[in-house]
Amino acid sequence: MDNLFNPETIFGIIGMAVTLAMPYLYAAIGELFDQTAGCYNLGTEGIMMMGAFSAFYVVYETGNLGFGVLAAAIVGLLMGLIMAVISVTFKAEQGISGIGLTMFGVGLSSLLFKTLLNGTVLSVKGFKSIRIPILGDIPYIGDAFFNHNIMVYVAYLLIPIASIILYKTTLGLKIRAVGQNPQAADTLGVSVNKIRYLCVCGGAILAGIAGATFSIANINMFQEKMTNGTGYIAVALVYFSGWKPWRVLLGALLFSFVNALQLRMQVLGINIPSDIAMMMPYLLTIVTLIFVKSRDKPAALAVPYERSEN
Repeated sequence: MDNLFNPETIFGIIGMAVTLAMPYLYAAIGELFDQTAGCYNLGTEGIMMMGAFSAFYVVYETGNLGFGVLAAAIVGLLMGLIMAVISVTFKAEQGISGIGLTMFGVGLSSLLFKTLLNGTVLSVKGFKSIRIPILGDIPYIGDAFFNHNIMVYVAYLLIPIASIILYKTTLGLKIRAVGQNPQAADTLGVSVNKIRYLCVCGGAILAGIAGATFSIANINMFQEKMTNGTGYIAVALVYFSGWKPWRVLLGALLFSFVNALQLRMQVLGINIPSDIAMMMPYLLTIVTLIFVKSRDKPAALAVPYERSEN
């Protein structure tokens, strides 16, 4: 147990948490835009699985990491369009359609894995760590915060970018208006359906990239069901954050720290059942949602918009 509290171990856990927060941030920021516009996408998990496979397969075949990220984004966009058509155009129940999309994505990624790679777990060369000059040389802190791959740095940049878009731009004002009062927004000339399509598709692109971070920026291999519920936790993080980007960051770091802690405890051989350790992030999800107040929830969340003819 003493090994858990020395500086090297503590900052090692923090550095791991910074990396593990990466997929949460991509997926949760995408979902934040969805929900702010009045939609929610429980298909995030399936989109992430398809993003993970498509990125891995493209990198495996071409060796080009940029193409891998692009492939994940395109697959995310296509699946986002499916979700938008079902939930926005046909106004289907968003929860059921999202679960269906997850089942589709998980199943299709497994089928492609077995068909194209014969179900063989392979590895690729993923993104290399980039040490930030000067900051990266600070003892302990440098490795924990300033020695990560480019996908990690971009994930954290999404937080201020999302804040600026939502609260400092006309587009952000329209997104928030559509989520709060679509009738009023429509009266002012805002196309509710276009805004919702934009957010659902944009969120799905980020979910696809979130999946890619598993297969080409972190683990650097593809396995069936490798996202392991991350998509659902990302949806929960939006509720946890009160629909605020900076709180998404705090929530992502909290969940990733718990995950990193349980992984390090297993490595150190601390006497705790592995099943209980693996349950810790999901138990935290349940506990936090119990105490989260939804007073800041967009008023029109999950409510299909029917344009009045009067």
